[in-house]
Amino acid sequence: MTHLPTEDETPVPGELLLYTSPDGNIRLDLRIHDETLWMTQQMMAELFQTSKQNIGQHIANILQEGELQEDGTVKKFFTVRLEGERQVKRSVIFYNLDMIISVGYRVNSIRGTQFRIWATQRLKEYMIKGFAIDDERLKNPPIPGTTPLPDYFDELLERIRDIRASERRMYLRIKDVFAMAADYMPSGKETTEFFSSIQNKLHYAITGHSAAELMTMRADASAPNMGLTSWVGDRIHASDITVAKNYLNEEEISDFNRLTSLCLDFVEDQAKNRREIFLHEWEDKLNELLRLMGRRVLKGKGNRSMKQAREHVREQYRFYEERRRLSDEQQAEQDYVKELEQDIKKLEGKKEHK
Repeated sequence: MTHLPTEDETPVPGELLLYTSPDGNIRLDLRIHDETLWMTQQMMAELFQTSKQNIGQHIANILQEGELQEDGTVKKFFTVRLEGERQVKRSVIFYNLDMIISVGYRVNSIRGTQFRIWATQRLKEYMIKGFAIDDERLKNPPIPGTTPLPDYFDELLERIRDIRASERRMYLRIKDVFAMAADYMPSGKETTEFFSSIQNKLHYAITGHSAAELMTMRADASAPNMGLTSWVGDRIHASDITVAKNYLNEEEISDFNRLTSLCLDFVEDQAKNRREIFLHEWEDKLNELLRLMGRRVLKGKGNRSMKQAREHVREQYRFYEERRRLSDEQQAEQDYVKELEQDIKKLEGKKEHK
C-alpha cells in the first residue's frame, strides 16, 4: 500500500445497518455524512460478521485487480484511543463506501449473502424498470436540525419533472390524454399541432420567446457548445440542435420542468374527470392556467416559424462542425508532436547510457 496522507480529524460517524425486516425482506439502511461513509477493517468485519483478516485479504485483492483505486477510497485518520489510563492519538486506515460495497460482494458469510441478495434485488429493479427507489426512506425523511443526513427528495422531484418534460415523453402523454377529447381524431395532426402550441407557450412563459425564436436567438456557431446547455452523449449531434429546451440555462430548465409538470397535471385532471372538452378549447384553458400563475401568455405562434428556426440552427451547426473538425485536427497534430518529442528524448537517453 502506498503512503497515505493523514487527516487531522476522525471521519464523522456513519452507520450501515443490514437486517431482515418483520415482513421477511432484507433491508439496508445507510446513515452517512457528506455522501460517503468511512469504516475500518474491524468495522467491516463486524458488519459482515467475518474476521478482520478476511476483510483485509478482500481489500488487497480489490486493489490489486484494479476494481478500485487506492486514491480516494482509502484514507488515514487520527483517532483517540484509551490505552490503560492514557488517551493516545493514533492514525488508523479507513475505507469509504465504494470499498465497503466491493467487500460486500466478495465476503463469504451469512451477512455477505444477505447484502448480495439486497443488492441484486435493487440492480434487477433498476435494469427492468430504469429506476430503484427506497420508498420507506423517502416517506420518512430526517427531521431538519436533528441529523446531518441529507434529504434528496427535492432532487428526485426535479429529476422526475425533467423526465416528464422531455419532448418525447410529453408528446406521448398528451396524445394519450387527448384520446379522451370529445372530437379526437386519431390522425395525429391535431395532437402534433397542439403539442407544438404547448411547447411554444411554455417557452414563452419562461423566456418571453417562442421555441423558434429561442433557437434562432441562442444557436451560435462561435459560442461554446454552439449555445446549447444540454445534449445527449459527450458530443453535440444534429438531433440535439432542433430541441428548443436544449438552449435553456439551468434556472430556465428548472422553471420549464416545473411548469410542464403543472400543465400535464391540469390536462390529466380534466381528462380523468370526464369533462367533455373539445380540442380547440384546450388552448384557452392553458392560457387561463398560465394567467392564474402570473405567467406571460403567447398570442399566436411568435415571430419566427419552426421551419425558419431549423434552417438557421442547421446552418450554425455546419459552421460549428467545421470549427470542431479543425480543432480536433490541431489537437491530434499537437499530440503527435508531443509523442514524437518524448520518443526522441528516450532515444537520446539510451545513447547517453551507452
